[in-house]
Amino acid sequence: MFNPLFITGIKMSAEKAQDDNYIFHLPVVKNLSTLDFNKRVTFLVGENGTGKSTLLEAMAIAYGFNPEGGSRNFNFSSASTHSELYRYLTVVKGVKRPKDGFFLRAESFYNVASEIDRLDEIAPLLGSYGGRSLHHQSHGESFMSLMLNRFGGNGLYILDEPEAALSPWRQMACLAQINELVKQNSQFIIATHSPILMAYPEADIFVLSDEAISLTPYQETDHYILSRQFLNNPAKILKHLLE
Repeated sequence: MFNPLFITGIKMSAEKAQDDNYIFHLPVVKNLSTLDFNKRVTFLVGENGTGKSTLLEAMAIAYGFNPEGGSRNFNFSSASTHSELYRYLTVVKGVKRPKDGFFLRAESFYNVASEIDRLDEIAPLLGSYGGRSLHHQSHGESFMSLMLNRFGGNGLYILDEPEAALSPWRQMACLAQINELVKQNSQFIIATHSPILMAYPEADIFVLSDEAISLTPYQETDHYILSRQFLNNPAKILKHLLE
């Protein structure tokens, strides 16, 4: 069956078992052999420390993105903090190639914004980012400006915790924009903690745990269950937590 996605899966090299690097003791790495992508939107979720951001980073680098983020044309380094996991990871590419792409990392977005400003001094570039330096916008505004202006469709967008700077309302706006780009044949792979983003219809949600990587229905994720329990009865949950 024809798979229209730009990334159809990832495979981990068997050599990982011979490496003593701490990266290879992360749950996601220990549990990963192959992972297939079948939907336009895929979420990687799990507790802190399971390795979802590390895996997303390795996937982006293996595909050709700059480790700190940006498009595949970005080639800068503020600090070499990325892991060597990408050397052991094979990205299975689809038949089609994206016309656009971007790797967004919440933790290094400042560095990407600085690189955009630097490049704009060489050749006009800010028009593709809303016409104003991302440094002159709030964190949330700059994220949304990126999605609304820079993401052009028919693209591969790898996002690491995009909700970090977004209010609940902006997360909903982010969902709407993801949907518009999906309609334009885009693919999203997103690491997130946000139950709002995870609600995207028909997305695949892979839950990373100490034991496995499990494809999980939205309403069976801890993020949904705990959020629902808290919002339905915050006083009861707070009493239990704070007593």
